[in-house]
Amino acid sequence: MPSKKISILVVDDDSRLLRMVQQILELERYRVLTAVNGESALAVFDEEPPALVLLDIMMPGMDGFTVCRRIREFSQVPIIMVSAKHNDTEKVEGLDAGADDYVTKPFSSPELAARVRAALRRTATQSDIAGPSFRSGELVIDFTRRRVNVGKMEMNLTAVEYKLLSYLAQNSGRVVTPDQIMEAVWGEEYIGENHVLHVNISRLRQKLGDTGKTPKYILTRPGIGYMMVS
Repeated sequence: MPSKKISILVVDDDSRLLRMVQQILELERYRVLTAVNGESALAVFDEEPPALVLLDIMMPGMDGFTVCRRIREFSQVPIIMVSAKHNDTEKVEGLDAGADDYVTKPFSSPELAARVRAALRRTATQSDIAGPSFRSGELVIDFTRRRVNVGKMEMNLTAVEYKLLSYLAQNSGRVVTPDQIMEAVWGEEYIGENHVLHVNISRLRQKLGDTGKTPKYILTRPGIGYMMVS
């Protein structure tokens, strides 16, 4: 259990579910902030930035995807999307919007608590093992400020893209397999969903200007995995 009161923002228009999630997290000794719609979620976030956001997708007005994208304009805080739908399309859309994880209703108290711990742990681990910065050619990653530049241009990356790039940079010079990447960036339960990885690698390369016949930063090793040029 956390030794300090880590704050978590829970966003859901279902008051019954909101209270249930609040109780689960408070039993885990988290401090819980709540919001019943997207607009109030952004207002609460602005007033007291949380360590993690649990965000329902289907809400009146501004939906969870929109809220997630808005948060990603100014923060890399871990976001777990919550939905009643069991389909890959919505899951991929949530991850592409910048979410770190996706949980489907109904969920158990232990599962929710475990996903929250895992998301917070991945964020802490990346901060701990990363040096102050990484450089490869014109690409510079500032791990302290969580900023990525190519030359003088700052890249606007989603949370997932930043995690993916950071993981590759932390393992620069060696090939990492898709399973290793999926577990480190998305979580163990996403191992095997390589289409999600391929889509994000492609988008990351486009943003970094790394789409030529001879990649400058992210190399593909066919049948094995990917490697960041050190």
